[in-house]
Amino acid sequence: MEQLYEISNRLIRDVDTTFKRGLIDVINWDLKLIEIKGSRGVGKTTMMLQKAKELLAEGNNVLYVSADMPYFFKKSLVDTAEIFFKYGGEYLFVDEVHKYPRKHQKADWSLELKNISDSIPALKVIYSGSSILQLYSGLGDLSRRKASYFLKGLSLREYLDMNGVYKSVFFKLQDILKEHNEISGKIAASIKILPHFKTYLKTGYYPFFRDGGDVFYSRLSEIVNVIIDTDIPYVSDIQYESLYKMKQLLMAISTTVPYTPNLSNLKSDLYITDQRTLIKYINLLEKAELINTLGAKAVGNKILGKPSKIYLNNTNLMYVLTNERVNEGTVRETFFLNQLIHINKVDYPNVGDFFVDDKYLFEIGGKNKTSKQIKDINESYVVSDDIEIGFANHIPLWLFGFLY
Repeated sequence: MEQLYEISNRLIRDVDTTFKRGLIDVINWDLKLIEIKGSRGVGKTTMMLQKAKELLAEGNNVLYVSADMPYFFKKSLVDTAEIFFKYGGEYLFVDEVHKYPRKHQKADWSLELKNISDSIPALKVIYSGSSILQLYSGLGDLSRRKASYFLKGLSLREYLDMNGVYKSVFFKLQDILKEHNEISGKIAASIKILPHFKTYLKTGYYPFFRDGGDVFYSRLSEIVNVIIDTDIPYVSDIQYESLYKMKQLLMAISTTVPYTPNLSNLKSDLYITDQRTLIKYINLLEKAELINTLGAKAVGNKILGKPSKIYLNNTNLMYVLTNERVNEGTVRETFFLNQLIHINKVDYPNVGDFFVDDKYLFEIGGKNKTSKQIKDINESYVVSDDIEIGFANHIPLWLFGFLY
């Protein structure tokens, strides 16, 4: 335990707190069991350490551990929590919980967290893990005990703040639709927004963008490989040869996004005999935050039908996975979908590009895009790239980067 405290205190002391993610103020940190999910590289560890540092400064007894530490090769989470609490522990942060090595065939990390929650009700536990934890059928039922939060990559608003360029509150979709002229005018009067937006699209979604272009793309490529090779097998029964097919599928999608899938052709190209297996691969890639699907019939966390369109999850992935020149129209649609999909309900419409919250229709395009295609439809909007300030129902594309 002394070694854990030493490592914990060092990591908490050294974490940079000059910029904090917006989610840190949304989470109710007084709850007994908090789950923070998100893809690799989006900043879960940093956010947890920042909150631990804040709590420590307020006089609380805090411990941060990563579940893949060698300490847990023999020691259990339950025993660690018990000892920590006996010595006055109040907040236990457990990072990368899906990598926790089982101590018994019938006792995984979820069951141990359930036991901690039940037996030490005064201890607050915050744990993080891959976004694909939602597919994990754990031995411990945490659904009624936990409060779950999802950390996305940086929004454009957060990217500007982290760079020290511009600080702003976030806006609800309805605010943007009604007041976009005033909001965009205020921001555009303070900064040259379009150059920052173009850089964000290439390297701004992940907080490690400060590493620089070549290093950034190399690191992001490594993250994609680790997600498929390591994270997905942790929570599913995927075999090794299936991982290779999933990479092939991801590359096939990346070269033609927005991808209108022909499942028969895909099965043939990837030598997959069962359509259900192919749908399973698509489902896993989406839950791992590598792709987004539109128009797929789904029940719970599982896609049961063919998606109408498939996009890469974010624009940064387009630049790292595609050797060819990326399509500007696809970049625009990918950005728009990425910024809205975890906040609003997004569907694939018969007319236009996106139908949001069963009410708003959006057509995405460049600065010369007209509203001809959707002019007779109520609550329809043209989202235009390469403009600083909108007019009427024409809204700047970049402004949707201020939704969170």
